[in-house]
Amino acid sequence: MARTVDPEKHEARRLVIIDAALTCFAATGYAGTSTAAICRQAGIGSGTFFHYFPTKQSLLLAILAYGTDETRDWFAARAADADPLAVVEAYLDHTAEEMSDPRMAGFVRAVSAVMGEPEVEVALALDSRVLQDGLEPWIARAQVAGQVRTDLTARDLTAWVLVVLDGFLGRLAVDTDFTAEDQQGTLRDVVRRVLAA
Repeated sequence: MARTVDPEKHEARRLVIIDAALTCFAATGYAGTSTAAICRQAGIGSGTFFHYFPTKQSLLLAILAYGTDETRDWFAARAADADPLAVVEAYLDHTAEEMSDPRMAGFVRAVSAVMGEPEVEVALALDSRVLQDGLEPWIARAQVAGQVRTDLTARDLTAWVLVVLDGFLGRLAVDTDFTAEDQQGTLRDVVRRVLAA
């Protein structure tokens, strides 16, 4: 008889492995992280690891998918009648808070090392699309409300906000003196200036 799987326990164990991998990838990079190191960090055996993730890359892709789902859920949870510019700024704060996790800079470096892998490129493109689809309607609403400039399309303005966010993440990955906590206010200021009417 097949064993029944408790979905909550299954997801909890999966998240423990993801958290351990995030720690390992941040510390030693993608190539420098072995599945054995992830198992040690998670306190599990290799059989458990491979039950959840067939390869190290599938685990990295799961971390990226988790972030993409979190972004989609974040925007879906915004009230339809919310102040559009406040939603955009709240997302910037949300991003800065996420990037305050000391492991995130190392994780960004780990991902950049495997960006040429086709499956990683697909995952990153999906993440970018979800973020674009999340931000663009709010920027369009902010244009209608007269809160942001209208000389560019909402799509172009969203693209510029993404350029700023990508630069922010990239700088965090290479400059230990550039921290999310210290730069959060400047991030908001730069995006406000990009969007300013």
